[in-house]
Order: sequence, then C-alpha cells, then structure tokens
Amino acid sequence: MRIISGILKGRSIDFLKNNETRPLKDAVRENIFNILIHSNLIEVKIKNSNILDLYSGSGSFGIECISRGAKKVTFVEKDIVATNILKENLIKLKATNNSVIYNNKIENTLLNDINEEFNIFFLDPPFKDYEYLKILKLIKKKKIFKKKHVVIIHRERQNSEKFKNLLKIVDTKQYGRSKIIFSKFN
Repeated sequence: MRIISGILKGRSIDFLKNNETRPLKDAVRENIFNILIHSNLIEVKIKNSNILDLYSGSGSFGIECISRGAKKVTFVEKDIVATNILKENLIKLKATNNSVIYNNKIENTLLNDINEEFNIFFLDPPFKDYEYLKILKLIKKKKIFKKKHVVIIHRERQNSEKFKNLLKIVDTKQYGRSKIIFSKFN
C-alpha cells in the first residue's frame, strides 16, 4: 500500500493482514481524494483541515491527509495490533507531529477525550457493523464539526442504511464492492 500524493507520495504503508480488518484499496482511496479535491459539492479542502479518522486501522486515509497538508489527524482504533502498525507507519514516515492516536473504543474516545471541532470525518467500520450509526449520532450531539465539514463513510455496496434526520447525503460513489458516501450533518 502506498501514499498516492503529497509530500509522502510513493512511500509505503504497512497494514494489518487478518480476516477482521479490510484495508482501504488504493484505487478507492484515490477516488475519495479526487472527489474531495475536485467536487463542487464538497466545501472542505484537505490542506489545513482538522481530520477525525475513525476505525482507522493502519491509518491509510489519515496518513494520506497528512501527506496532502492536513493540519492535524486524530486516529481512533480499538485493535491494539492495528494501532501499533499505525504508530510504526507514522514514525517511519516522520508524520507524528500532526497526529494523535487513541487506542480505545470510539464511543469512549468521543465522550472522554475529544473536545475539538473537525472539518473531515472518515468512518470505515467493518461492513457488518451498524454501531457506527450511534457514533454519528454522538458526533452530532457533541457538535464537534465545523460549519464547513464533510462526513465520508465507507460501506459495502449493498448496505442501505437510512440517515434520515442525521446526515444530508451530498454524493455517493460505488467502486466494486465498496460504496463511499459523502455527507454532512443536518
């Protein structure tokens, strides 16, 4: 897995190889960033943004944001092995200055540790996990989003969650088995 663009372009990222985690494919990640950069529907730019990367795994999304000039990326991952790989990636890439890592359940981290506002939220929960809807409700309740923000959710193509009264869908893209939802809080 490699960084696509920015100051770390071409550098490799290690990732967890097991049946429980699913690294974000390079092609899907590249398409997400193309939409973030070029879509008129998205009001947020990566450069100088504050980013919350939930279910971050080995950190490919957040590290790509750091490479592209994000002000700060906050990673939250409960799996200790994935968190250790993420830490190693950040050290290897010398990207620890503008990152914070929480190795904890997302709900606990949101309730106890996070009190700042974010421009970009990235959620990549396991495809069979629907608890992430509670996480979105908690983020909305805490109002930790800036006026101009985007919520990006990676789901399986056939999942059909309803976000009524929670999110306004801005755009949806499908890539093979993946569906990427671009949205913002109502």
